[in-house]
Amino acid sequence: MRDIIVTLIVFGSLPYILMRPHIGVYVWSWIGYMAPHRLGWGFATNLPFASLVGGVTLIALLFSKEPKRIPLTPITIVLLLFIGWMVITTLFAIDRGASMPQLTKVLKIQLMTFLTLMLFNHRERIHGLVWVIVISLGFYGVKGGIFTLITGGQFHVVGPPGSFIVGNTSLALALVMIFPLMRYLQLQSNNKWIKRVFFIAMGFTALAILGSYSRGGFLAIIAMGGFMLLRSKKRGMMVVILVLTIPVALAFMPDRWMGRMQTVQTYEEDSSAMGRITAWVFAIEMAKGRFLGGGFDSFTPTNYYIYAPDIVETIMEKADGRFQGAHSIYFAVLGEHGFIGLFLFLGLGFVSWRTGTWIMKNTKGIDSLSWARDLAGMIQVSFVGYAVGGAFLSLAYFDLVYHLVALLVLVKLQVVQSLAAENTDGKSTLSSNNKRTSMLRKGRY
Repeated sequence: MRDIIVTLIVFGSLPYILMRPHIGVYVWSWIGYMAPHRLGWGFATNLPFASLVGGVTLIALLFSKEPKRIPLTPITIVLLLFIGWMVITTLFAIDRGASMPQLTKVLKIQLMTFLTLMLFNHRERIHGLVWVIVISLGFYGVKGGIFTLITGGQFHVVGPPGSFIVGNTSLALALVMIFPLMRYLQLQSNNKWIKRVFFIAMGFTALAILGSYSRGGFLAIIAMGGFMLLRSKKRGMMVVILVLTIPVALAFMPDRWMGRMQTVQTYEEDSSAMGRITAWVFAIEMAKGRFLGGGFDSFTPTNYYIYAPDIVETIMEKADGRFQGAHSIYFAVLGEHGFIGLFLFLGLGFVSWRTGTWIMKNTKGIDSLSWARDLAGMIQVSFVGYAVGGAFLSLAYFDLVYHLVALLVLVKLQVVQSLAAENTDGKSTLSSNNKRTSMLRKGRY
């Protein structure tokens, strides 16, 4: 039954996508983040719905009157450089055959990122995309929170099979990243019932993050919560909520959960943690040995022996003989794409953060742009969670990261256009707006 429902929804959406290609991004995001077809057990489980929707969206875009220009901004320039560099490192990878499938997957993700940049040129579309992302991933937050509550936290919360977030640690990071987006939608809603629903959803999502048993997710939610507290308009209320809920949530979790979290302090005695540390050492050594890095999927036992033979003994003694993957967004990029790849990856984060800061600074005190200020601020909170939790997870190519980056570009475009319109009416609050308006016309924003 589930397979039939998902199939009907996907095929039923195709005519609407052909008429309005931006709907294709909505549907693709729903399939990519929620993976609803993976929740069934029949014929739809392995159908390529995402590829179908992506292909129809491209066809629709070719024949539509929608603008087909990619905004040229610092973010898009650095992103294009990063993508180009990944193509080069794949062509010269240690094992090109093993690297190509992952490059294909990454390029599909980036294609949809750029389709988003071309098609989401209205506030309503941007807001709608946030809703799709939150509902798609928030489903697992609420579901996981209820599961944790019912089972007393005795079992791990995991994501849908065959997706980026199938593992408990990956799901935890994804939930950390959408938590601030839930808060954004709550702030933007004037309906008290919707606000209450989001309050409950955020509570269950926080419980699901704890129920994932992910140490990286635990550290990420602490960092994210602290930064969100600093950004909150009602800081006093947030403090009261945290003081009342955190002790209760921690007390609810079983002893074995507490024991796992405490291994953060005794990582030398934990084989999983030691495996990650040896993987990080290997990434550094492979990047030092190969200017272009090893290429995608190069964290293999053979390469360990070639580029970091000195740590093999440590792996056998303290990491149960497991040659692990990077388990870190930073070391994954470093090992697979070298120091230049890491520089571009970090540079993308830097220019994205700067864009968010620009949006908040230039919308301060403008009620009509409070939505842009709130969204930029909450995306920055998501980035804090990603930066901390990602230090322990290999999610450097996760769709959501690049969708959030694209949203910042789109929000800034809306802000620039709004300020330009106010300038026409003699109400500009931005002294250098004429220059920015000129750059906007040239496609530099």
